[in-house]
Amino acid sequence: MIANPSYSHISPEEYLEAEEVSPIKHEYRNGQVYAMAGASNIHVIIAGNLFAMLRNHVRGRGCQTYIADTKAHIESIDTYYYPDVMVSCDRRDREFNNFLRYPCLIVEVLSSTTEAFDRGDKFSDYRQMESLQEYVLISQTRMRVECFRRNAEGLWVLYPYDEDAEVHLASVDFRCAIADIYEDVTFPSSQPEASK
Repeated sequence: MIANPSYSHISPEEYLEAEEVSPIKHEYRNGQVYAMAGASNIHVIIAGNLFAMLRNHVRGRGCQTYIADTKAHIESIDTYYYPDVMVSCDRRDREFNNFLRYPCLIVEVLSSTTEAFDRGDKFSDYRQMESLQEYVLISQTRMRVECFRRNAEGLWVLYPYDEDAEVHLASVDFRCAIADIYEDVTFPSSQPEASK
């Protein structure tokens, strides 16, 4: 959800201080602050559905599920993003008030304006987090979930899920029908071709 940069170069401390009182959310990358665009209703429904299922699944297991307003802090490159959904099972994250450093799972719901960034630079940045085991991209234009999972050799392997599939998130041993993630979502109907 990165838009245009809104300030010149600032320190991470200045960013965090300003973000505490800002009426809108910003992400921080390479000393630049970026205002975040609003989300569509479909985006919110998808993220909410997955958050609710994950929250219920990890309850009582020492893990916490977070949605939208909690930042992921990539400490090695001093970057802060707002993922759509995150899960952390690391007790060290309980020391922080408004960000996590050790999530095992990060989920982004794709939009036309953020998809290239979410797949490219943002994924590259997230891979700097040693705790991260899975990065999940969810389409909001059709039933498609792409789970990138770090294997034992440290390589990221794609596990794609389409309509009628059962989605498996190994980092938290979670399974659900892909239809459950898209519950109450009505996809925009495609435009009929113009008559010739």
